[in-house]
Parts: sequence; structure tokens; C-alpha cells
Amino acid sequence: MPRAPDRRVPGIAGLVRRALAEDRAARDRTTRLLLSRAVPAVGTVRAQAEGILSGMAAVRAIARELDFRIATALPDGSRVRPGTVVARLEGDARRILAGERTILNFLMHASGVASATGRAVAAARGARRPLEVWATRKTLPGLRDLEKAAVVDGGGRPHRRDLSDAILVKNNHLALLPRAEAVRRVVAGARSGERVEVEVRSVAEALDAARAGAPMLLLDNTAPSEARRIVRALERAGLRRGRWIELSGGLTAANLGRYRAVGADAASLGTLTHSAPAVPFHLTLRPARLSRPAD
Repeated sequence: MPRAPDRRVPGIAGLVRRALAEDRAARDRTTRLLLSRAVPAVGTVRAQAEGILSGMAAVRAIARELDFRIATALPDGSRVRPGTVVARLEGDARRILAGERTILNFLMHASGVASATGRAVAAARGARRPLEVWATRKTLPGLRDLEKAAVVDGGGRPHRRDLSDAILVKNNHLALLPRAEAVRRVVAGARSGERVEVEVRSVAEALDAARAGAPMLLLDNTAPSEARRIVRALERAGLRRGRWIELSGGLTAANLGRYRAVGADAASLGTLTHSAPAVPFHLTLRPARLSRPAD
């Protein structure tokens, strides 16, 4: 029986079909000229650098779409290094070759996101108050669910998926109406248990939003010293306890250590998804007698 689609990446089947169509997988001129009939083969996918594996949902979807078998595979979130075998594929060599580049592209990008997240998580460690690492909506179009799953594989949190997921009052909203009024409106209209967060950039804005009832504050583009001043001002005013504080804007794994001690709860990094360096993988193919398929 084929394995069911990965629930963490609900649109993976359609995403894979579009990627295979983009690569004209059904019209591989080279393979058509060289192989006129089925050739049983084994494909071995190896990592070529250190990192955290992600993207196996795409590999499974490609195997289902092209009708070859994944004999063994490491789980997403596994640590890899050069030479680590992450998957062994079995089936008609023509089908594996048709999906080779698409498989590697998904693994490289998703594992890059997971690895970047892992570096950020390591940089955030060491504070008295644990600083969680969150993703943002700064994702590549069409790849959001894959990238959000990769962030989780790297030890981070996905944050809100889209505009319908939670309430976040940003500065462009606040250009249209006063902050206190905006906070009152969203708090009054929020569903039970729905997250409500308000963007602030100064002590005055933070106190204003907190006094209006904002349960979560997003400290946007604040230097470590200013972020710490805001948190201390909330503490002195008796408005810190029970209020979630997120840091955002210009954060990277390289500078995140400077924010560990400001007293926030989480840091969101767009670089995890929009700028993660790829982790390279390689697929080698050899003719082989296929093992008996699993029941």
C-alpha cells in the first residue's frame, strides 16, 4: 500500500506534480534514447555537507507520482554529514532518473531551512528565559508548508501560517487608526483562544498597547538595548507578567545571541526561509535486482 501524504505538508502532492511538470519529467530525451525498456535499479541519495535533513515528504510524494519505491529513508530532523545515506530508492531506472533533480532540489532547500533554523536555535540558547525561534510568512511562494515543516525539523516553531491564522496588528494597520483603538477592536473581536499580537517600536508604544489590553507584543526592528528598555518598562509598570513578547526585524543566527538576555519570549527570523543556504545532496544509480516489496 502506498504511504499516505505527509500531513505536515498538505499540498505536497500538487507541489510535486508542478515541479515534475516544470522539469518535463515525462519527456526526458536523454533517458528515452538510452533506455528503451525498464531497467531495475537502486538509487542512493547522500548528503554532501553537514546539516539537518528535511524534505522527505517531497521524496515520498515523488516516489508515489513516478511509481518507484523508497526502500529505506532517514526521518526528517536527522543530523547528516558528508556521505550520510538519507534514502535508497528502488524501481525502474527511467522513473528514478525522471525524478532525480526534483528530489534533490526539494531536499537541498528544505534541509537548508532546517539547518539554518538549527543554527538559530543554538544561538538562542543560554538565556535565563528560554528564547524560542519562530519562522515568519517570508516564504517562497508555493513552498510555505514545506518550509514551515522544515523549521520544525530544525527545532524552531512555525508561527502563524497565513493571514487567517491569528491576529497581528502591524504598523500599516496603525497608520489608519490609533493603537489603543486598534487593540480594543481586535481583542473584542478575537475568537476564544485566538492569538492577538500588536507591533511596537518604543517604550511608549509598548505601554500604550499593553494598557489597552494587547496580550502579545511584537518588538519590531529594535536594537538589543532598546528591546531590554521596553521589557524593563513593562516590568516596572506591572505589565510584563503573562504577556508574550516577540522580537522581529533584522534577526539572524549571527546576531541572535545579542538578544538572548533582553527578556523576550521568542524571536522570529525571516532569514530561516527566504535566505537559507542550500544543503547539497547527490543521487547515484546502479543496476540491481529489486528486493521483494514490503507487504
